[in-house]
Amino acid sequence: MTKTYAEINEKIAAGKAVVLTAEEVIDYVDKRGLEAAAREVDVVTTATFGPMCSSGCFLNFGHSTPRMRISEAWINDVMAYCGIAAVDAYIGATQLRHNDPANMYHPGEFRYGGGHVIEDLVAGKKLQLFGLSYGTDCYPRREIRTLFDINDLNQAIMVNPRNCYQNYNVAVNLSDKRIYTYMGILRAKMRNMTYCSAGQLSPLLNDPLYETIGVGSTVWLAGARGIVYAEGTQHCPNAERSENGVPVEGAGTLALTGNMKEMLPEFVRGTSFKGYGVSLALGVGIPIPILNAEILNRTTVRDRDITASVVDYSDDYPNKTGKVLGRFTYEQLRSGEVELMGKKVPVTSLSSYSKALKICNLLKSEIEDGRFLLAEPSQRLPLNQGFKPLNITGPAR
Repeated sequence: MTKTYAEINEKIAAGKAVVLTAEEVIDYVDKRGLEAAAREVDVVTTATFGPMCSSGCFLNFGHSTPRMRISEAWINDVMAYCGIAAVDAYIGATQLRHNDPANMYHPGEFRYGGGHVIEDLVAGKKLQLFGLSYGTDCYPRREIRTLFDINDLNQAIMVNPRNCYQNYNVAVNLSDKRIYTYMGILRAKMRNMTYCSAGQLSPLLNDPLYETIGVGSTVWLAGARGIVYAEGTQHCPNAERSENGVPVEGAGTLALTGNMKEMLPEFVRGTSFKGYGVSLALGVGIPIPILNAEILNRTTVRDRDITASVVDYSDDYPNKTGKVLGRFTYEQLRSGEVELMGKKVPVTSLSSYSKALKICNLLKSEIEDGRFLLAEPSQRLPLNQGFKPLNITGPAR
């Protein structure tokens, strides 16, 4: 039994598609059997919500009178990159606010940065643009300061080089002092443990071999209709995998883009990591077309079937030793406590399972209502690719 994208889209357009969330499909297949369920189910919705540092957006401000070729710009005192064109700028989620002391007085608080600017834009708030220029004959203006919101922009396009990591590390701290990381605050002597994944709801864990999610796939990007425009940076499918094909460490990633003017503020949130920096928490939903029974079977992956690796962030992670202290399933991690090296350790998540499930259901409703069609990828994500390190070959300058 096989289906095509065209056949599934016809059913969606007619309001006849059978759509289940990645949580619902597990029991459905248990009750109906794999072959029967594959005939009946057309789409499974997957989702994740959590910090995704490698995110940002392109903004077009339009031209002032007289015209200005903006060479330096700050939005709410957060620097934007202007080496593109006269009134285009890119702002990254981890950019710090001007004069933020960072970790000069460790640990820094990092109260506001690029991720918060993006949150405020989507929320429709007024922001301040301050721009400078060296001036040209065709762009004579040298300075500008004004207020704007997202509706004043010609375009506000989120363009994220790396989202939706396919599994990730679980973080602990074996040292004698508290440390501050992008995995949150890690207490000394392994007094806590953190992870960041929606587990059985997560898109690439439901499509571990990239059979349906590829370049050109449609995605639900914080409520906007987005697409996968490339493999994500650090895409590394050659990671170690379990027998079910699911990686036990960080593996595939996605590069995503979408129109910020269509996004929902609830799913675009600036975040601050004490002692580390700022980021952006983002909600992403991806529909998986059930083209055959094998694809359906992969979407029935449970938290108990997905394993993540524990890494010490006080030494092994920063020094790239490759050492793994242990492995746990997401069922174990989600219980709130695990035992590692003879010690019971409390566990918390940086991602939100409840928000990911909400996204699954929002996407499900849009598909059932015929408002979200699927796109067949124009190119599969690489299946055989490693991750190169940065080798320092010359003298430091």
